[in-house]
Amino acid sequence: MSLYKINEVFESLQGEGSYTGLPSIFVRLQGCPVGCPWCDTKHTWEVDPDSIATSTRVMAETSESNSWFEQTAQQLIELFERYGYVAKHVVITGGEPCMYDLTELTSYLIGLGYSVQIETSGTYEIHCHKGTWVTVSPKVNMPGGRPVLKSAMLRANEIKHPIAMQKHVDELDQVLSLLEDGSTPQIYLQPISQQKRATELAIKTCIARNWRLSLQTHKFIGIE
Repeated sequence: MSLYKINEVFESLQGEGSYTGLPSIFVRLQGCPVGCPWCDTKHTWEVDPDSIATSTRVMAETSESNSWFEQTAQQLIELFERYGYVAKHVVITGGEPCMYDLTELTSYLIGLGYSVQIETSGTYEIHCHKGTWVTVSPKVNMPGGRPVLKSAMLRANEIKHPIAMQKHVDELDQVLSLLEDGSTPQIYLQPISQQKRATELAIKTCIARNWRLSLQTHKFIGIE
């Protein structure tokens, strides 16, 4: 089975997008070259061979770390069981999870009765089981220089876009032009860092465009 580089695994509630409020197991993969300036998981960007560790050590860490471990899909399920996780929804995030071919992992999880969601920047081809829910948060003009792919936009079940100012809405319009007639993903605007101005802009734009608002509920209630 394939090995996946994992920075973190934890159980919580999904705080964003269509699955807000759903108990979920988060699997955070290591590695991301996109370079979003506001990223709150910059410790996942580099895959440093010197930072590989055991799953036991990484799972015991109580603060952000660039340590990571490798596991197969089967080992990951065994880890869920060992830590007593009961949620039946798995969120594969990062980092940038689509740096990896996720077909085997998502197929294995879905075969065991889990629902599966991927959160991706849309800058990599998305390889996963057809039943996977794909959340594309399109990262436009980021320092890493990777373009948002048309194939990723067309695979999206939902598009969740962080905004702080009007130019971010304009950037979203730019990538929405990649969609074809008949493609109707749900569209969410998410204020960056809970800023008042960003929230007001998101509300105004959602009403005008008939889009949806995502508020990072986990940050409001103080959970991971």
